[in-house]
This record gives sequence, C-alpha cells and structure tokens, in this order.
Amino acid sequence: MDGKTLRRTPLLCTLLLWAFQVCSGAVTVTVSPQVNVVKDGTATLPCKYTGTKANSIVVAWTVDYEGSRRRLAYKSGEEIKSDDALILKGRATMGADLSLTITKVEPFDELTYWCEVTAGPDGYKDAPTLLKVFHTPETPELKKPTSQAISVTSTSSSEIGTCVTKNALPQPRLIWFKNDQPIPEVKDKFKETYMVPSVVKESSGLFTVQSILYMRPKKEDKDSVFFCKVEYSTLQNTTETKSSGTININLNYPPEKTTFTLLNTPPIKEGDKVEMKCETDGNPQPLFDFSKDTKDIKGEGGLLTLKSVKRTDSGEYLCKGTDFDNFDKDLSAKLNLMVHYIDPVVVTPPEAQTVSLGQKVERQCEVKASDKHTLQWKKGSEVLSQDGNLSIDNVGYDQAGDYTCVGAVPSVPGLKANATFTLIVEGKPIIAQPTDGEVPKEGSPVTLKCAAHGEPKPQFTWAPSAKESVEIKGNMIVSTIVLNATADIMKHGVNCTVNNKFGSDFKTIKVSIKDERAFKGSAEVLLSGNPVLKSADMQQGGSSAVVVAVVVCVLLLLLLVGLIYCLNKRTKLPCSKKDKKDMVTGDVNNDIVVEMKTGKTEHDGLLNKKATAEK
Repeated sequence: MDGKTLRRTPLLCTLLLWAFQVCSGAVTVTVSPQVNVVKDGTATLPCKYTGTKANSIVVAWTVDYEGSRRRLAYKSGEEIKSDDALILKGRATMGADLSLTITKVEPFDELTYWCEVTAGPDGYKDAPTLLKVFHTPETPELKKPTSQAISVTSTSSSEIGTCVTKNALPQPRLIWFKNDQPIPEVKDKFKETYMVPSVVKESSGLFTVQSILYMRPKKEDKDSVFFCKVEYSTLQNTTETKSSGTININLNYPPEKTTFTLLNTPPIKEGDKVEMKCETDGNPQPLFDFSKDTKDIKGEGGLLTLKSVKRTDSGEYLCKGTDFDNFDKDLSAKLNLMVHYIDPVVVTPPEAQTVSLGQKVERQCEVKASDKHTLQWKKGSEVLSQDGNLSIDNVGYDQAGDYTCVGAVPSVPGLKANATFTLIVEGKPIIAQPTDGEVPKEGSPVTLKCAAHGEPKPQFTWAPSAKESVEIKGNMIVSTIVLNATADIMKHGVNCTVNNKFGSDFKTIKVSIKDERAFKGSAEVLLSGNPVLKSADMQQGGSSAVVVAVVVCVLLLLLLVGLIYCLNKRTKLPCSKKDKKDMVTGDVNNDIVVEMKTGKTEHDGLLNKKATAEK
C-alpha cells in the first residue's frame, strides 16, 4: 500500500463511524429511570420517542424475567395489544400515550421494564425503567431472654434482648440503643458487645428482620435502658424510623456497702409503728439478721417492723447481711432509735372537790417526759394557767365543772397526756335575769323560762302554777311553763321561786302585749295634726294596727272626693248646706280654703258632702 492510500485510511474510518452514528441514533426513547409505588398501589411507567417519521412504528413494553425479556404489551399503528398472561396476570395495560400501567402492585413486580421502539428504516431503540415497591415495616418488637439474671462476673457475653420487625420492603435496618445512644453495629462474636442479625424473605415478598444483642454488662448498666429502632426507606426516597418499647436488664452484681435507714419520719413517740430498712448496693439482696443489745430480732427480708413501740425500744439496732459468694465481706450497719414518751399527768390533790360559793380553790399538776414539755390548765377550750398551778379566788357557780391539766412535748407532735378533776360549787340558788313574756293579745298562751344556778339542784315554784318542764344546760337548771296571759297576769306578772337547803331566790316575770309601745308611738305620729284621723283613733281605740290602717285609707279617700267636688262646683254651690254645718268660705280665685267647725264630727261632715253630691 502506497503512502497516499495510507493517508486516506483515517479519513474513511471517520466517515464510516459518522454514518453509523447517524443511522443508529435516529430514534430517541425517553422513560423515567425509576418509578416508586407502594404495595397494592398502581404504577404508571411513561414512555416517549422522537427522531423518526416512519409510517410503520412498533412500540412494545418488555420485562426482564428469569434471564430474558418477556413482552407485556405493544402498539402497532393504532392497534394496542397485551401479551401479559403469565407474569403480571392481566394487571398490566398499555395506554394510547405509550405508558404502561400496573395495578395492585406486588413485591414481585419489582423488576426492570423496557420501552422498545422499532421504526423501520430509522432503526431500533429501547430504554429501561426500574419499578421500586415500598411497604412500611411494623413497629419493632423487643423481647427479653427467658434465661436467669445476668451476672457482671460472667466471662462471656450474655443475651440482652431480641429485636424483630416484619413486613418491610425494601429490606430495613435495625439499630440498637442504650440510654438513647446508638450501639455500634458489631458482628464479631469475640467482642464483648455484638449483634447477630438475620433476614427472612416471606412468601409475600416482604422482609422480616431480626437482631439479637449480646453484651458483657458492668455494674453501671443496672439502670440502663435498652431499645431498638427500625430504619427504612420511604416512597419519597427519604429515611424514617420506628422505635420499639424499652427493657431493663436483670443484673447481678456483688455488694460493697450496707445501709440501715428509718422509714418513719422522726421524731418517734410511744405507740408508733416503726419500720427500719436494711439493704446493700448489690443485687440480689443477701440474707439479713437483726439484733439489739446482742439479742436477735426477727425481721422479714430486709425490713424490721416494731408495732406500738415503747420507751424501752430505744437504743442501737444492728443489721448484718451474708453474701454467700464472699463470706468475709462485712455487710453490717447500725441505727440508733429514740422513742419519746410522756408519763401520766399527776394532779394534787387528785380527787373531785366540793366547795361553797366564794371559797378559794387551788390545784397543782406535774409530768415527766423525754424532752422539754409544757403544762396547761384548761376548762373547756379556755386556757387558765401555763405553769401547772391552778388558783381560783371567790369561786362562783359558773366556775363549777371539769378542769383538765394537759402535758405536751412540743418537739414531738401528738405526744400528750392529761388528767381531770371535777369542781362542785354549793350554795343558795341564784336566778338569772329572766326574759319578759310577750303576747299578741290578752288571753293568748305565753311561754316563760326561769333559769337558776344552785347546788344541790334547786326546786322551782311558779305563781300562778302551771305544768313545767325542767332541763339542765351547763351549770344551770331551766324550768319552762306555758300558761294563758290573763288580765291579772298582765297586770302583776308571774312569780318564779327557787330554793334548796342553803336558801332561796325570787324573780317576777312580766307579760305584756307584743310591740304595744311601738304601736302607740307610731300611731301618735300618724294621727298628730289630723282631726279626722284623731276622731277615727278615738272611735277605734284599742283596735289592731290593721284596722287603723284600713280606716285611715277610707277617710283619706272620702276627703279627696269632697275636695274634688268642691273644686268642680265652686261657682255654683257651697260645699255643704249652711243649716247642717257652719262653714267659712274665703275668696275663691285660685285656691279654695275650707275650715270645718266642730258643730258635728268630721266623719258626719264628710257624709253630708257625699249626700249633697248625690242630690
């Protein structure tokens, strides 16, 4: 080959390569590289082509299945047909826009689909679409092993828990956490901490993922919290997680020290129920023995209970634990218990005392207690003394009764004691000032009470007499009677007399008309300066307030009618006849002045006006 031919060879190769590219690149197929769809959803795979105007174009959808391409559907001209009989079982259809639609998508539909375009002289072109199927996994379930507690002294790693999640697509990832911190994923079984994962593809095409965590825990892990998370992909190409519940491990570790504590809130007083707790910082707790002053006391587990403690229970208590893995370990602790007390209060002299009116009474009380204490003399709720000494000069009936000396320890709430003596005061009876009786009218029944002090209890005598009832109220005796308020009773009252062996007393209880004075006072104000109302008052003397009110209203009404009549007739007739009533009538221009003389009563004058008006 000559040199000229050699020089032309590269040029020819270039022209041939260009011609091949033009012929093979006439048709361009455009598809989505990946289509995401949820399980049981509907997927649409688009397809478009450009670069050809051939009359005979065939567009087909195929799928990679068992190592070869299988046609699902095709379009030739205006005709669209489906070949999907075995693979997608009629769930795939091709649209006029050349897209492939797959309904009720299953996990096994996750394959590569091809859009193929054959354009006759313009050549052949295809493009793939990956169908990605998604299904959200179930919340992971975390289980503890059924084996016994884990010991920190173990030389091998122990199973902590098993985490399982189901029905996931695509395959998810399990992550372990301890106290909210992720545990690095380790599969080497020779490490202290490692995981054993497993994956199962179910017949449904979904994944079940499991991970077992193994550790050699330390004592600090006794309160650690473990859980797991499943990390999975979503339809939107993001990553999300779901968390399991939490577990704690049952960890055994040797004790190092013992504590002995009082569960009650001090101070402790006699009669309290006391609980003392003995425990170590190890797990499980050892056996405990309790003692006081070298005497064994029975407890239950690490709890020592003393019911209704006494002052003799005060002292030092010893708690001792026994570790069978280390007998030489000292697991003892001590607790000092103080039980506060107060002795019964002693009153001198202790017995009840009977004295006469006006005498002097003295008492002393004292008490012993475990701490500083107070003494108070009280009668009811009234405090009489703060130093344990009680002195009453010139005793009266109102001072008879029970006196109590109360001893208390302020530093110990509820620690108290008391003693009581009774003081009886003798003497002649004394009647308390009685309350007068009131009745609405003469003859009405009235209830009268007469109350008196006295010891021995006095007898009551009423004049006039009536059926009585007697009751005791505190230091007083109260006698009650009911009788009719006769004229004699309203005039002289009712006499109450009391007497006992030391003497007697006498009081008169008055009985009057209820509100009589108030009625008279208001009536005088109402009638003052009004002759008509005074006349009505004279005619209705002694009547009730209701009757007076009615009469006043009637008379005012009649007077008003007469005045109106006179105003209407002032230019025609006088207000009344001169032969029946003298009247003085002034000049009537703007006002009318009428003066009534006392020839007849005002009541008759008003009646005459009424008769004149009728005529």
